Amino acid sequence: MDMKINSMMEPLGASLKLKSGETPNGNAFANSLSEAFNDVNKMQLEADTALEDLITGKTKNIHETMMTLGKAELAFKLTMQVRNKVMEAYKDVMNTAV
Repeated sequence: MDMKINSMMEPLGASLKLKSGETPNGNAFANSLSEAFNDVNKMQLEADTALEDLITGKTKNIHETMMTLGKAELAFKLTMQVRNKVMEAYKDVMNTAV
């Protein structure tokens, strides 16, 4: 359960590397965004499982459980902030006079 903060923090454009001669078509961005959402969802599910295991007594490692919960919370907060910035940028574009 390794959270790659460095890869999450790099600009989206840097992770959308195109092969030579390939033109951007929007699918690369959509795929990257979908993959990021899937990763966050996976972290949330792992946190739920870790908490359930702690409650049911399958594990007694509270430290690792809390680390898993913290990673999932951080990933979710980062996702929400990115969403808020995208929505804000969309509203600014829509309110721009042409």
